[in-house]
Amino acid sequence: MPVTNICRNHCGYCGFRREPGQPGARLMKPREILPVLENGVKAGCTEALFTFGEDAEEVPEYRKWLEELGYSSTLEYFCFLCETAIEIGILPHTNAGIMTRSELKALKPLNASMGLMLESTAILDAHKDCPGKVPELRLETIREAGKLQIPYTTGLLVGIGEKREDRIESLKAIADLHMEYGHIQEVIIQNFAPKPGTAMENFPAPTVEQMIDTIVLARQILPPDVAVQVAPNLIDPKALIAKGVGDLGGISPLTIDWINPEAEWPDVKNLKEKLGPILLRERLPIYPQYVKKGWYMGRIGELIELLADTDGYRKQP
Repeated sequence: MPVTNICRNHCGYCGFRREPGQPGARLMKPREILPVLENGVKAGCTEALFTFGEDAEEVPEYRKWLEELGYSSTLEYFCFLCETAIEIGILPHTNAGIMTRSELKALKPLNASMGLMLESTAILDAHKDCPGKVPELRLETIREAGKLQIPYTTGLLVGIGEKREDRIESLKAIADLHMEYGHIQEVIIQNFAPKPGTAMENFPAPTVEQMIDTIVLARQILPPDVAVQVAPNLIDPKALIAKGVGDLGGISPLTIDWINPEAEWPDVKNLKEKLGPILLRERLPIYPQYVKKGWYMGRIGELIELLADTDGYRKQP
């Protein structure tokens, strides 16, 4: 659910961001979100992925929209949406850009897991005029999540102007944080996809060879308990599994990929046919090892325990 696409960053590759007044600019209202949550539960979904533009409150028009909904801050609205999802029976996962320790602490009892794409530790033209894409700030958010024992998702965006050495450095930075805090459950290796109308619309997408090389590097550099993930709507995963991919992320039977709307989700049947003898096993947004460790608290725990089997995976109906 793309709760808002108002964002302070101006990434050269982003087709998601909007300015107030532009077509498609939004702050989703509860009446828009509730039916999606309810239909998600009916369809057997276990995760509500809430995505936000970063620090939208810096935009005056957005603050006005928020006030009209009756909320004094984005965090207050975050918490309401997460609480609502739990009541309906679906596990929240919040991805809202860089966050402070106090914000992460407030959201921990209401999220099965959380996430922030590192993208790269390099300083890139793609991130010019993007105050939230300073690598140190993103690493600090990931570090604070580790201190709070929040099961966490991060990843690299491959092909936005970084070099191979930058990818190695980025993977090492993630590995170091996991070695210290043990909270990185997955690292997404995502291929850049050019979007019409963006500054990088004519920028070349990474080659399959670059993706394979990055996946091999990830599996070599990251600790064994950190999954390497690719998005099956952005790249054919079958050949990549042999190179170290162990997770295919989430797929939605109800909604589009709002970040990459041109890339249709595969369904489970389609994935099984494509993968042949490779078996799929459904997990929750919190990985099995963190279910077993009890890395959750508050009301989210009751729902996790209801949905998880004895191995920490999704309980089969």
